[in-house]
Amino acid sequence: MADLGVNIAGVHFNNPIIAASGTIGFGHEYSEFYPLSVFGGISCKGTTLKERPGNPPPRIAETPMGMLNAVGLQNPGVEHFIENDLPWLKKQNTVVIANVAGSTQEDYCKMAEILSDSDIDMIELNISCPNVKEGGVQFGTSCESVGAITKAVRKYCKKPLIIKLSPNVSDIASIAKAAEAEGADAVSLINTLTGMRIDINTRRPIIKNITGGMSGPAVFPVAVRMVWQVKNAVSIPVIGMGGITTWKDAVEMMIAGADAIQIGTALFTDPYAPVKIAEGLNTYLDEHNMKSVTELTHTVITD
Repeated sequence: MADLGVNIAGVHFNNPIIAASGTIGFGHEYSEFYPLSVFGGISCKGTTLKERPGNPPPRIAETPMGMLNAVGLQNPGVEHFIENDLPWLKKQNTVVIANVAGSTQEDYCKMAEILSDSDIDMIELNISCPNVKEGGVQFGTSCESVGAITKAVRKYCKKPLIIKLSPNVSDIASIAKAAEAEGADAVSLINTLTGMRIDINTRRPIIKNITGGMSGPAVFPVAVRMVWQVKNAVSIPVIGMGGITTWKDAVEMMIAGADAIQIGTALFTDPYAPVKIAEGLNTYLDEHNMKSVTELTHTVITD
C-alpha cells in the first residue's frame, strides 16, 4: 500500500482527506459511524468570539447536483469550543483545524490570539463565507483586503495559518498570492459559490437569507480550475475542495494541484465517503506504482 501521509505547513496528516468546515460540526455525530482517524484532519465548524444563533430558517435548499446553505455560522463560541469540544477532538488521532470567522479585523485577530494558546493544530481563516450580512466574504474579495487581514492576523497567530479563499472573485490566483505575501502558510479553496433559488408558487426566495452558498458536485469543475490556477501562482501548500464526492474526484483535484483535499457536501449524502475515498486512493496509487500520494500533486499535463 502507498503512503497516504502528507505534510501541510509542517503539520503531518495521516492522509490527505480533511472534513470541510461546517459539514461535520465538531465531529461528535460522525464518530458514531467510524473512528475520526479516518480523516487526515477535521476543519471544525466555523467559530466566532461569541455564540451565534445563525440565520433564521429556512436556510438550506436543494439544487441540481448540490445544495444551497445559509446557516449563518451558528456556533457556540470560541470559549465553549476550547473547553468542551477540543479536549475530546484531541483524542481522535486526527489533525484539528479551527475555522475562524469574524465581523471585524479585530475579531479575527482576537480569535487567532485565543486559539494560538490552545491545543489546536492549525487555524483556517474563513474570509470567504457568503452567508452572513457582515464580515466574512467582505475580507476575501480583493488582493488588498486579503493581504490586510492576513497581515493583521499573522501578528497574533502562532499556529500554521490557512487562508480559505472565495471563488466569487475575478482573479483567485492574485488573491492567493496576496495571502502568501503577507504570511499565509497555506491556502484552501474553494469556498461556496453564491447562489439563489426561488419558489415559483410564492415567488419568494426559498432561503430566508435570500442567497446562500452553493456546494456539491456541480461546482467541482470550477474548483479544479481554480486550484490549478492557484497552484501555478504560489509556493505554499494548496488544499483543494469543492464538490469532491468520489476517489476519482480526489485524484483529479490532486493532479490539478491540491496537496490535500477537503470534502463536505458528500458527507450529507454518504457519511462513509471518506472511507471510500481513502480506499480508492490506495488502489489507484498501487495500480500506478506510486509509493506516495504526494506523487499525484500538480501533475496535470497541459501541453
